[in-house]
Amino acid sequence: MPMQATRTVPLFSAALRPDRSPKIMGGWVSLGVATVLATPLAVIVPEALIPIAVAFVGGVTAMSWLTWHQSRQRKVTQQLTLWTDQLEIVTRSGKGERLLKRFDPRTVRLVLHRDDYEKVVAMTLRHGEEAFEIGTFLSAEDKSSFAKAFGTALRRARHS
Repeated sequence: MPMQATRTVPLFSAALRPDRSPKIMGGWVSLGVATVLATPLAVIVPEALIPIAVAFVGGVTAMSWLTWHQSRQRKVTQQLTLWTDQLEIVTRSGKGERLLKRFDPRTVRLVLHRDDYEKVVAMTLRHGEEAFEIGTFLSAEDKSSFAKAFGTALRRARHS
C-alpha cells in the first residue's frame, strides 16, 4: 500500500517507548559495594585473592553485557496510529531497522493475555491467522492502561 498524504486527524495515536529509568545502576552500585567489602578479605587471606578476582571479573563482564543490552532495548519504539479505515504500526528496532504494519480496524482484534492476578502480560493484534505483538517492552501497569485506551479507540474505529 503506497503512503498517502492525509489531512484527517487520527482517532488514536501513541508512541510507545521502553521505561528509561536507570535500573541497571543498582547492579553497578552492588558490584562496587561488594568490591569494597571484599578488599580487606583479599588482603588478610591471600588464598582468597584468585576466587575474588574471578568473581569480580565475572561480575564486571555480566554488568557490562546487561548495560549494553539495556541500551539497545531503550532504542526500541512503536508508533501506533489509528484512523477510521486503517491501523498503522511503525516499529523501530534497537539496530535502527524499521518495520511498517498496516491493518484494517474492522477485521483486527486486540487480544490481551493476562496472568493469574488479571494483570496484562502481553497484547497481541490478530488479523486472521497473523498475530503481531505490541508493547512488549512496557510494564504491566503501562500495558493495562494502554490496552484500555487503545481498545476503546479500536471499537470506535470499527463503528464509524
